[in-house]
Amino acid sequence: MRQKRATASATKESKKLHPREFYYIQMEKYARQAISEGLKTAEDLHVAGDSELYRVLNLHYNRNNHIEVPPNFRYVVEQTLREFFRAIQGGKDAEQSWKKSIYKVISRLDDPVPEYFKSPNFLEQLE
Repeated sequence: MRQKRATASATKESKKLHPREFYYIQMEKYARQAISEGLKTAEDLHVAGDSELYRVLNLHYNRNNHIEVPPNFRYVVEQTLREFFRAIQGGKDAEQSWKKSIYKVISRLDDPVPEYFKSPNFLEQLE
């Protein structure tokens, strides 16, 4: 019983340490799916506001739709998906640290975190 609690606690801590992990897991999953479906070029990948990938990400990070999705979010998701697609298609995923170059490209597209997110009672303000 204690072992399970420790594992659950470690899982919670892991999620706190790697907030983008879910995002990148989804990118890899959808890029591999596109390749398996026969897509030939990254430019053929498009992420619409009503796409499954967009919905999954928004549901995960914005569960109650309390936060307005930033205008360039869809663009960043599309670019990330394309970077993963190119890397996997080019066989880069055989290399041990193949995702590092993707992280660098995508980090340049990041918006600064708004000040109100940094407030200790931010979640309370949403309710």
